[in-house]
Amino acid sequence: MQEKLEVFKKYVEENQDAFYRLAFSYTKNYDAALDVVQEALLKSIDKLSTLKNIDYLKTWFYRILVNEGLNYLRKNKRLVLVEDFEFEKSELSSCDNIAESIDMYSAVQALEPKIRTVIILRFFEDMKLKEISKITKTNVSTVKSRLYKGLELLKISIDEE
Repeated sequence: MQEKLEVFKKYVEENQDAFYRLAFSYTKNYDAALDVVQEALLKSIDKLSTLKNIDYLKTWFYRILVNEGLNYLRKNKRLVLVEDFEFEKSELSSCDNIAESIDMYSAVQALEPKIRTVIILRFFEDMKLKEISKITKTNVSTVKSRLYKGLELLKISIDEE
């Protein structure tokens, strides 16, 4: 168990920014995103002994994090206006075209949660379809159909603007 805890600790330290980005995509609020990540970390530490193979740590933890993000959405069913979105200075300075990035971010956030999760995990977290299917507990063909539907909706949304 101690070995798992050490591997988990190192994994969290190396990937905390990615966890936060994913949580923020659900909450659209910095403090709430930190709360979602914290809840996911607490649950995962509590359940670390149930992880049979440490090689699946990434998909196991992302599943917990996605569930916490979805729980947040269920508990906080409210409309978040685009004007409420905040961007970190580092995000803005790294963007070639800030307006284009904000439009893309807004378009992704407008997608329904299941499709948004697939798009974010695939393109922002650079995960393979098989990993996404494990995290979302769906088969690969469902992930593909959500991915293609999401891309089509994004294309339509961007074309309209």
